Amino acid sequence: MREIPILYEDNHLLVVVKPPNLLSQGDATGDEDLLTLMKEYIRVTYQKPGNVYLGLVHRLDRPVGGVMVFAKTSKAASRLSEQIRERTFGRGYLAVIEGHPKKTVGSVQSFLLKDRQKNLVEVVKPGVEGAQEAKLDYEVVDMNRDRSLVRIWLRTGRSHQIRVQMAELGHPLFGDRRYGRRANERWPIALWAERISFLHPTSKERLEFSQVPPAIKPWTEFHLGL
Repeated sequence: MREIPILYEDNHLLVVVKPPNLLSQGDATGDEDLLTLMKEYIRVTYQKPGNVYLGLVHRLDRPVGGVMVFAKTSKAASRLSEQIRERTFGRGYLAVIEGHPKKTVGSVQSFLLKDRQKNLVEVVKPGVEGAQEAKLDYEVVDMNRDRSLVRIWLRTGRSHQIRVQMAELGHPLFGDRRYGRRANERWPIALWAERISFLHPTSKERLEFSQVPPAIKPWTEFHLGL
């Protein structure tokens, strides 16, 4: 079984680092997925017979790595999901984008519509049926000649949101072959879930977990500004 880094675990929560190019949960491909791996980890570690409960409360796109939290009880899953709905669940990302934004600190607000058959998201006008409002804030952390490292805070959690909204801004993510202007077969998409923060489902203590991206290109081309 693939080893997954564990940042925190108690009777209610399991916080891990998802490797890039691993599904968050199983899909029609039948490929390996993080949810199944962590269920197997619990089953083996604690010698649990039968089905293991593990609640998936948020997802990362397959190419994206970084911090994720799972709920080990249905009550914890419900309370974490409520925080996500109420937008008190914090999510911060690092991304390498093409070019240099005119504003080093800014926000992007738009309406997104997902084509579920094509698994594509597009920006549409307000009022379009099925469209969802999407908001994020960003800050430029470092720049090189061609690209910028930005820290992004999600205010909403829409499918492909960061990838679509940064492309809308004119600065698609490096390596994003779906929403980017240029194909780049050498590099994976440069998006990393750097940190999450939330209230513990029972103690109500504010918890925060973070993890730096792997020491590989393009991350090593920038100062992370930690």
